[in-house]
Amino acid sequence: MTDQTNSPTTASDQKLKEAYFTASQRQLIWQRFKKNKSALIGAWVLIILILSGIFAPFLTPYDATIAGRDKEYMNGAPEIPQFCDDNGCSARPFIYTTERTRSIETNFRWVTEVKTGLEDRRYVHFFVEGSSYKYFGITFNTHLFGVDKGQVHLFGTDSTGKDIFSRTFSAINTSMAVGTIGVFIAFFMALIIGGVAGYYGGWIDSTLQMITDTVRTIPSIPLFMALAAFIPDTWSAESRFFFISMVLGLIGWPTLARRIRTHLLTERNQEYVLAAQLCGAKAGHVIRRHLLPSFTSYIIVDLVISFPYMVLSETALSFIGLGLKDPVNSLGVMLQNVTSADVLLNYQWYFIPVIFFIALVLAFVFVGDGLRDAADPYSDSKK
Repeated sequence: MTDQTNSPTTASDQKLKEAYFTASQRQLIWQRFKKNKSALIGAWVLIILILSGIFAPFLTPYDATIAGRDKEYMNGAPEIPQFCDDNGCSARPFIYTTERTRSIETNFRWVTEVKTGLEDRRYVHFFVEGSSYKYFGITFNTHLFGVDKGQVHLFGTDSTGKDIFSRTFSAINTSMAVGTIGVFIAFFMALIIGGVAGYYGGWIDSTLQMITDTVRTIPSIPLFMALAAFIPDTWSAESRFFFISMVLGLIGWPTLARRIRTHLLTERNQEYVLAAQLCGAKAGHVIRRHLLPSFTSYIIVDLVISFPYMVLSETALSFIGLGLKDPVNSLGVMLQNVTSADVLLNYQWYFIPVIFFIALVLAFVFVGDGLRDAADPYSDSKK
C-alpha cells in the first residue's frame, strides 16, 4: 500500500529530475531567474520603459522639440484630467481652461487662473490627429490622446513651453539609444581583444593587457572635457549623438575584455578545444564556435549590467554640459533644467523626469543582478 501511495509522487519527481538534467542552459537560467521577484519586477518595468520610449511619438500628444511647444503655457504646472468636480461628473475625463498673466506684484512670474465653468471644460479624446512622425519610413500623425481645445500637459511645460511629458518619453528613447550603441561598440571590442589575448597568451596577451590597463587608467572627466572642447559648435545634434556614443563605447570595453580573457585562458587547454585544433580548425573558428559559446550566459549578463552605466555616463555628461545638448531630448539634457534654485522653489514638476531616470537605472540593476545569479550554476548552493 505504501509503495502505491508514493508511486505518483516518485514518478513526478523523476520527471522533474529528467527535465532538469535535459534542460538547456537557457532554460535553467530562465527557471532560476523567475524565482527572483525583484528581477522579474525590474524586467517588467524595463520592458514598459523601453516600449514607451520606442513608441513615444504615438504615446505622447505633441512634438517633443521646439516645434511642439505651447507659447501660451510656458513654465506651466501639470494638468491632471478628472472625471468629477463641483459641476458634476462626466464619462469623459476633462481639464479646465486657464488664463495666465504676469504682473509687477508677482515679480513678473506667471499667475495662472483656472476657469471652472462647464463651458470651460476641455475634454480628453483618444486617437487624435496631431504632429506627424515616422516609423520604418511610413508617416503617421495619430496620437494616443489629446484635448478638443488647446493642449493638455500631464507633466507641465518647461521655460520654452515644451511638453515635459512628451520630452520625458522621447528622452528615454534617446538615452537608451546612446547606451545601446555604446554597449555594442564596447562588446565587440571586448570580444576581439579579450578573445585574442586569452587564446594566444604569451607576448600577445601581455601587449593587449598593457593597452587594456592604459585605457582603464585614463581619467574620464578630463577626457570628456577635452573632447567637449574638441567638438565644434557647428556639429549637428545627430553628429554629437553618435560621437558621444562612440566615445562611451571606446572607453567601456576593458572590464568585459578582462573577463573574456580570463575565461579563455582557463578553457583553451580543454579537450574539446584540442580536438578542434587537431581537426584543423583555425583560431578564429575555435574562439567563435567553441570558446565564446561556453561563456555566452556571462557575456549576456555583463551586457545587461553595462547598460545602466552607459546611461549614467551619458546622463552625467549631458548634466555637466559635456554631452548632448538641446534640441536633443535625453535624460541628461532634461536633468540640466533642475540645477537652479528657481526650479526647486517654483517649478517642482521639472523633477518628474528624474523619477523615470531612477526607475530605468534601478530596473537595469535588478535585472542584471537577477541574470548574474541565474547564470551562476552554484547560486542555489550558496543560499
